[in-house]
Amino acid sequence: MPREARVTVDRRRYLHAIGGTVAALSVAGCQSSGGGSQTLTAGTAPGFPPFEMKRDGELVGFDVSLLEAVVAKSDYELSGWDELEFKSLIPALNNGNVDVVAAGMTINEKREEAIDFSDPYYSSNQAIVTREAGSFSPSSLDDLDGALVGAQKGTTGESVITEQLVETGTIEASAYKAYGNYVLAVEDLLNENVDAIVIDVPVANSFVGDRPITTAFVYETGEQFGFGIQSGNEQLASALNGGLTAVRDDGTYQELTAKWFGQK
Repeated sequence: MPREARVTVDRRRYLHAIGGTVAALSVAGCQSSGGGSQTLTAGTAPGFPPFEMKRDGELVGFDVSLLEAVVAKSDYELSGWDELEFKSLIPALNNGNVDVVAAGMTINEKREEAIDFSDPYYSSNQAIVTREAGSFSPSSLDDLDGALVGAQKGTTGESVITEQLVETGTIEASAYKAYGNYVLAVEDLLNENVDAIVIDVPVANSFVGDRPITTAFVYETGEQFGFGIQSGNEQLASALNGGLTAVRDDGTYQELTAKWFGQK
């Protein structure tokens, strides 16, 4: 074969190989491989203690510690955390800006239409929280008739309000106030801008412990939290589920629940 022909063929093969490499990199998104473990970027929404919060400028919490421990048991590495509003987490996951979500996210049918989840790692119900010194003391959802009620956008608390209160006519839609995070909701409650907030029980316990608020009653939802991942990413799902099993088996999970929730 003439030299010119050999050069042409080799160049075409080279360009084809480079094109394949570029395409593979574009599909990989946040997950990258440097010849070893793949790296993951995690997304969360601070302001949901004790699951995720800022303490002295540092991101800490049960979800943070648990995901780090779970990933350490896998062939992946955690490269860092992106802090977003809760409602922005699923879009960020589907856009490839983050690879996994750890944010006290309840597994439900609506979310499962958009993303996949790991196995559940925590169970919870909803607490209805009021001011400790206030005269308002509801004992059921019906008692919220005429009250101003708040919750964090995109959470189960918001779903309880919209589905069990607004849609049933117990309260008007205008009586619901949505917040970017529960820190703002609790502040508004203390400032008497709302009468009650609906919030996950362990998060309510965290706020009740250091603020003059109280849990009036618990509304049972039987919800379960899971790590969110892109739909169809079976490899990552398997890795996270294996890591969850490992941290339960070696006692790490029990240590973390004792640390963050005071549970044995």
